Amino acid sequence: MRKILIIFLIIFLISCTKNSNEILINNGQKIIKINVEIADDENERNNGLMFRKELDKDSGMLFTFNDEDYRTFWMKDTLIPLDIIFINKDWKIIDIKNAVPCKEDPCRLYHSSLPAKYVLEVNAGFAQRNDIEPGDKIVLNQ
Repeated sequence: MRKILIIFLIIFLISCTKNSNEILINNGQKIIKINVEIADDENERNNGLMFRKELDKDSGMLFTFNDEDYRTFWMKDTLIPLDIIFINKDWKIIDIKNAVPCKEDPCRLYHSSLPAKYVLEVNAGFAQRNDIEPGDKIVLNQ
């Protein structure tokens, strides 16, 4: 049953339109809503939030991968500071990195401490302002 639910959730994420997705984070005290763009193919994942001058409050980009593995992100040509939230296959937050813009090589690399299947990028400080930390759960808003 659990595998069917996970497959359903993945299909739901992939089939959603890019502009109207919401996810929720349950931090044990409150539910935080985030409007997300989905980056679910190689080109979208490679471009990410590069060259954007701003990101709306309570918005972000959710990167989805076909497998769970250690993930590495960088901030090359990313103009705004971000929180990079690494999420495992069970939708549990496993790591959070505070990332700063990088305009020229070499750029710092941000590695997940554990294997991740999803990565959420939001404005820097978002995790701290909302008391989000490893162990919190992501819930898909349907």
